[in-house]
Amino acid sequence: MAEQPLILVTNDDGVLAPGLNSLAAELAQVGRVVVVAPDRDCSAASHSLTMQRPLRVKELGHDIFSVDGTPTDCVILAVGKILAATPVLVVSGINPGPNLCDDISYSGTVSAAIEGTMLGIPSFAVSLACEDPCEYDLAASFAARTARMILAQGLPPDTLLNVNVPPGEAAEISGIKFTRQGRRRYEGSIKETNDPWGRGHFWIGGGTPVWGEGDDTDAQAVLAGYISITPLHLDRTNYGALDYLSKGWADPFRNMETGT
Repeated sequence: MAEQPLILVTNDDGVLAPGLNSLAAELAQVGRVVVVAPDRDCSAASHSLTMQRPLRVKELGHDIFSVDGTPTDCVILAVGKILAATPVLVVSGINPGPNLCDDISYSGTVSAAIEGTMLGIPSFAVSLACEDPCEYDLAASFAARTARMILAQGLPPDTLLNVNVPPGEAAEISGIKFTRQGRRRYEGSIKETNDPWGRGHFWIGGGTPVWGEGDDTDAQAVLAGYISITPLHLDRTNYGALDYLSKGWADPFRNMETGT
């Protein structure tokens, strides 16, 4: 019997999150799943690493481990220490709520897939644009379908996929769109309140989203009922701006260097 492909599953919502459990159960039909996930909710942890204290790993069950750190910590420890072999795939999710537009920069879910890609492992993140109670069956099923496609076809170098699934049943999904990352900012996201002792403090969260334009964006696809698949690249260089700076700024900076 051929050995099953080894798949690392993680998230940013914690090892007991229902989205993670649904994802792991569905991916078990694709390969051997090992879960290495934070021991608590680490939403909006982005790509942070824990470097000022030791990290502890607990084995909670067969092929299930928790880490008292961030999603990025989980991937690094899993690949470097916990797993006996390098996984063929890293899957992060299922996040309860979308990871679209500028939110990608804050997302621990997406950052775990970024870390997997940095380690040379094909990776993708999957999120469900839902509100509690969330039904993860469709998103988990599509994640397994995506995993099979990646294992069969591969991904371009230094590229991960950010998958966002709209809410609803399979019959309500409009289809699949390959999209670009959109833009979204929040108005009124900083709340100034008082604690029970009357001391002022600030709370970041909520606010009114303001969407960028473009029918080909991840956000517009999900709003229209499509599953969005956005390829993200590790190289964040703006090559158009690089060319602009090289041509337009070279002489002024050269004059600064020579003092003229």
